[in-house]
Amino acid sequence: MLLYWLKIRKQISLSMLMSYFCPLNKILFKRMKVYKDINSYPADKKSILTIGTFDGIHIGHQKIIQTLVAKAKKENLLANVLTFFPHPRMVLQKESQIKLIDTIQEREDFLRKLGVDNLIIHPFSIEFSKLTALEFTKNILVKQLNIAFLYIGYDHRFGRNREATVEDLITYGKQYDFKVNVINAQEIESITVSSTKIRKAIAAADFQKVQEFLGRPFQLTGKVTEGKRIGRTLAFPTANLQIDTPYKIIPPHGVYLVSVKQNKTIHFGMMNIGTRPTLKGEDQSIEIHIFDFNEDLYNKTITVCLLDKIRDEQKFNSLEALKNQLIKDKENCKRTLAIKGLK
Repeated sequence: MLLYWLKIRKQISLSMLMSYFCPLNKILFKRMKVYKDINSYPADKKSILTIGTFDGIHIGHQKIIQTLVAKAKKENLLANVLTFFPHPRMVLQKESQIKLIDTIQEREDFLRKLGVDNLIIHPFSIEFSKLTALEFTKNILVKQLNIAFLYIGYDHRFGRNREATVEDLITYGKQYDFKVNVINAQEIESITVSSTKIRKAIAAADFQKVQEFLGRPFQLTGKVTEGKRIGRTLAFPTANLQIDTPYKIIPPHGVYLVSVKQNKTIHFGMMNIGTRPTLKGEDQSIEIHIFDFNEDLYNKTITVCLLDKIRDEQKFNSLEALKNQLIKDKENCKRTLAIKGLK
């Protein structure tokens, strides 16, 4: 099994994890301003804007935003992103029950690292969806957001019932004095990634593919809560992670190799997601055993990165059998970490 992992898993370096957890540049990290709706944005300087839900901030999103940021610096304009929360599908297709790759706070953090100047998070609503293409362009893009350039994908549609196309935007741009930069099909399709594909990869626990698509590991952030302390009796104390955002996608039940950020320090460990069948549990729980760690984490917020799936969740005949399997899981995790150069 270990050899199989080594053949199909990419190396995960400590420097990559550090760059993921830490700001790429402290100045960039601090400067982005966040506005909770379009009306609160002070349009006192021309901007370059891109629009989208940007769930996951995957490598395709990153390419668009990095291009926008570079163009904004060159033209002495603001690099702005307009996104929406709730996700439009949550509002327009409530039966879809969509789960998101990132929480809205995680989305903010990732965009900040990319050097965006202003992030506008507009509350998506039925009323907002009824704006015509002309109303959206004239009242939102031009008057409220003061755009000089708009970066969009070749298949972008907007306005009530998605009535308008890129060609309509280009026409409006000539009328209202802004330029439209269309990201063509070749550029987008050269990066065969989408938020939908990432959600499917997470649901399949294919974290090699997830990491390739995101350019980083998938993360879960939450507060450590009080548990039943059964892990301590097995010499495997765990931190019970509470995820407060119901729309966050949770990987399938199983045991995972993870890294944990706590107090700006990265630790490694293994995490179980499931119902703890050996203990006759019913509710889903997320429990992390951090290797060589004995600090008190109760009520503290931690961020967990999923690096690999070790095995499916299993029911054992006894606590002793469970403990023996946990010992094997830990040994497998540590061997994998050593080979990857992570300790």
